[in-house]
Amino acid sequence: MFLLYNGEIIPEEDLCLTVSNRAFQYGDGFFETLLGSYGKVRFWADHLARMKEACETLRLELPEVFLSADFPDQLLNLGKQNECTSQVRFKLKVWRSGEGLYTPQTHQADWLVTAQPFSAPATTPLEVGICTSITTIPSPFSAFKGINAPVYVQASIEKQERALDDMLLLDPLGNVAELTYSNIFWVKEQTLFTPALATGCLNGIMRRNVIRWALKKNWPVKEGFFQFPVLTDADLVFSGNVTGLRALSSLEGEELSMDVELLEQLEQEFLSR
Repeated sequence: MFLLYNGEIIPEEDLCLTVSNRAFQYGDGFFETLLGSYGKVRFWADHLARMKEACETLRLELPEVFLSADFPDQLLNLGKQNECTSQVRFKLKVWRSGEGLYTPQTHQADWLVTAQPFSAPATTPLEVGICTSITTIPSPFSAFKGINAPVYVQASIEKQERALDDMLLLDPLGNVAELTYSNIFWVKEQTLFTPALATGCLNGIMRRNVIRWALKKNWPVKEGFFQFPVLTDADLVFSGNVTGLRALSSLEGEELSMDVELLEQLEQEFLSR
């Protein structure tokens, strides 16, 4: 596999990072998962906006190359180098350069991109449980993808142990926050609901786009703090991340309503981009 490391395409075996690397030592950075589809990096403007937000929070300097108009083409070229044809998943990791202990030596960043073929995920509805082993940890860092993610690892272990499709993460006060790898939404009488960012949920790329879609349709959008029983009264509950949307069919074994027509409308809206 080929990598894109600080702007240079190199074979994977040529990558050499020291043990003093700040991503390894302190998780001092973030990452983005992006999709390339038929010659285009999907939602690039939203990814760039979130990277700017992450850099501001972490007091990192955003690599100037990310602002270049041809940077998405550099990603797509990496996909070609790795023989990814129609669709490709990129993982862009950014971390603080230099060494040091907690106090950094610099605010400049190193970065690395991997590219692998992407196959569309399953579309069958999700059977979900409520996570009991861990809650979200709301903080200034929870809105973007940090490279230290024990919350999602522990929740995913519980998912595996319970043989479920996903786990619903609650915040420390018991409010609905997110799923292990996607945001959660629900619709009731043409009103879109989703947890507030203060619950510790990711400020997801699809989250931004679903909210825009609802506002464009003049639907009320309510971001807030909700206890999980509200999901059982919704017309449709669905998850969303950059790979797409997926309905929830049950929560802790209780069947959820599913407005199939609305789900198809949403899927058509975002799959066509």
